Amino acid sequence: MAAAVAQGYRALAITDECSLAGVVRAHEAASAAGLHHIIGIEIRLQGGPTIVLLAPDREGYTELCQLITKGRRRAPKGSYQLALTDLEELPHCLAIWIPDYRGGTEYADWFRKRFPKRAWIGVTQLLEAEDLDRLKALRVLGESSGIPLTAVGAVQYHQRQRRQPL
Repeated sequence: MAAAVAQGYRALAITDECSLAGVVRAHEAASAAGLHHIIGIEIRLQGGPTIVLLAPDREGYTELCQLITKGRRRAPKGSYQLALTDLEELPHCLAIWIPDYRGGTEYADWFRKRFPKRAWIGVTQLLEAEDLDRLKALRVLGESSGIPLTAVGAVQYHQRQRRQPL
């Protein structure tokens, strides 16, 4: 959180995959740093896209908790199973779709309709040779679907030295 404040951030969402396990520590760290913490999760839907869900309020937080419980109950311990139909009851959550720019664009209509005025397409800079092509394809997808783009990151470690060697 201190690193985010040093970079000029006013708010930060730190998400885990279908879990809120670190939310209390993140909230405490954000409060200590003077940063607004946005609670959220990342989910990979069975046979579908990856979506980041953010809770803007208490109702959204409740929706996330119920969704996590539903997904975890369906699967062996340590995993989860969620499908597109499980996202039908999330009227308060904000959603960021992380599309595979080479395909998976068939979800655009569904996503826009399911999360009206609460949907974005997530774009990240991976520092790969394909970054410009990916950005161009996602801009076209955003314009054709009416879903705005937003910057996201796939940050795994807040300090480089904490990264495990490959």
